[in-house]
Amino acid sequence: MNWRVTDAVLEDLGALVAEACGEAVVARSVAFGELTVEIGVAQVLPVLTRLRDEPALRFQQLIDICGADYPERPKRFEVVYHLLSLVHNRRIRVKVRLGEGESLASVVDVFPVADWFEREAFDMYGMMFEGHPDLRRILTDYGFEGHPLRKDFPMTGYLEVRYDDELKRVVYEPVKSVEYRNWDALSPWEGADYARPGGALPGDEKAGGGA
Repeated sequence: MNWRVTDAVLEDLGALVAEACGEAVVARSVAFGELTVEIGVAQVLPVLTRLRDEPALRFQQLIDICGADYPERPKRFEVVYHLLSLVHNRRIRVKVRLGEGESLASVVDVFPVADWFEREAFDMYGMMFEGHPDLRRILTDYGFEGHPLRKDFPMTGYLEVRYDDELKRVVYEPVKSVEYRNWDALSPWEGADYARPGGALPGDEKAGGGA
């Protein structure tokens, strides 16, 4: 049995969402077997509440909140909500565009599971959620600077951590600039010229077709 949801079914679902949420839905599309709707910042709470409570929709489970960064856009961030309706066996993606320094309402009161998802989005991107009960970092360490999933965040970060034997504690220091890193991306079967007797590891002979 084929359980794939057709584009026609998703288009009908998009029409239902547009009817239920009215002008709050500024755009909608169907691609790769998924329905995506875009809403304004001020509409997050009313739209997600309507998606949860409307009998024809019943998106009562929040699967995830994630982010995306497009620095070239006037509103560089996207906050993305993934919802599931177990009643109707349907999924929906809701996107909100967010500008630098702009905030949007927390949905913890609508979906309590949003608590840690919003903390992660804050930690990784610096997205602010008004009304969150405990908006603080969740993945990075104490004293971490910046937000590592922003496109303009340096690969090396801003601080490095080491244990100082004289001070007997962990210390944070600015990252010293490194011109390049020597990545050894060779396959283990294409042995590099290792500085060891024989210059190779056992098994490297297979790269040359030997037995």
